[in-house]
Amino acid sequence: MEHPLSINKAATALVTGVLIWVLIVLGQSNLLTPEAQGAEHINHQLLEHLSEIASILFFLMGAMTIVELVDAHEGFRVITDRITGQKKSMLIWVVGGITFFLSAALDNMTTTIVMCALLRKLVKDKQDLWILAGIVVIAANAGGAWSPIGDVTTIMLWIGGQVTAASIMKMLFVPSLTCLLLPMIWYTLTFKGSIQRPEQEQEQGNHTAVPAREQVLILVMGLVALLGVPLFKTLTHLPPYMGILLGLGILWIVTELLHRNKIESDSGHLKVTSVLRRIDVPSVLFFFGILTAVSGLQVAGHLTDTAHLLDQRLGNIYAVNTAIGLLSAIVDNVPLVAAAMGMYPLSQFAPDNPFWSLLALCAGTGGSILIIGSASGVAAMGILGIDFLWYLRKVAFPAALGYFGGILTFWLLNS
Repeated sequence: MEHPLSINKAATALVTGVLIWVLIVLGQSNLLTPEAQGAEHINHQLLEHLSEIASILFFLMGAMTIVELVDAHEGFRVITDRITGQKKSMLIWVVGGITFFLSAALDNMTTTIVMCALLRKLVKDKQDLWILAGIVVIAANAGGAWSPIGDVTTIMLWIGGQVTAASIMKMLFVPSLTCLLLPMIWYTLTFKGSIQRPEQEQEQGNHTAVPAREQVLILVMGLVALLGVPLFKTLTHLPPYMGILLGLGILWIVTELLHRNKIESDSGHLKVTSVLRRIDVPSVLFFFGILTAVSGLQVAGHLTDTAHLLDQRLGNIYAVNTAIGLLSAIVDNVPLVAAAMGMYPLSQFAPDNPFWSLLALCAGTGGSILIIGSASGVAAMGILGIDFLWYLRKVAFPAALGYFGGILTFWLLNS
């Protein structure tokens, strides 16, 4: 309802999250056991959940800042400027492959933003542009599913202790690749011809171009900071947000030293203090509201009831996770995964149980079926103006083909 109401979803998420806890306090005699009643006990539970929520948010903010810093230094051009082909079938595989692996290293929404910006420079025809954007959405979601830092949902499962970095990469790489390969094969057979490049426009910028040496340096340091987080967690046993903040701090120092003798008008936009103003704070507040709401449902006991209902009606982990993945095409996958984490405690499914890996796969790739089903889809929709019904006609079937193919591959590997 965000678009028809013209109200940012962060506002309604915050209202929902706070009101659920207000209702718990007001109706505690009916919801909670006698020993769990009292404002002091509820405040204690809220603070416990807040520590988990804050660890996710600080990780996201750190990662988003690093990516914005790399983008400000034009670091992504080191990758994107090397795409020179014009054949549609070749571009499908180049764009899909780059997006798949870039999404695993960064995150699916940021990768989609970068790739959509690239596509606008590569493709003139709107229909061709939208088809390649559909490939980007599918590839970004598939690439984010097998990496512990590639998607918000996998970050949540990793930070929550449901999966380890090595396990999720090992169990989901092949199924995630299947989720991408099947749609790409479909489009290779149906998407023929050559693309038409847009006319080159002289961009009049107010800032001096970033030297190639600095582009490469910040790109490499940014990727090392992001990819080094799993290693940091393994070596120190500290939470991942500490690793991402360490990487951000080092990058901050390096960029300050790089630009200390430059004119402010030329380098001011390259400093972390400037980059921080461009962080998508509404998205951070949206996650906070949703995670707060879900933690309230967990305390009230509704998630446990839902888990029992799913177990009774669907019976096995494949049916449950397939249903969650299809729901994520309509409902944001963040609350669905947060709900599943609350519904199924680690005492029921131990860390690295196939249930958690399959949940990451389904929640991450199911959202590709509809353009509103994932952060990457919504980003592409906003940047390129993709029509909802057009996406439904042209992209939903190949995306669903990849989704069910990925689940089947997971089942064959783990049966």
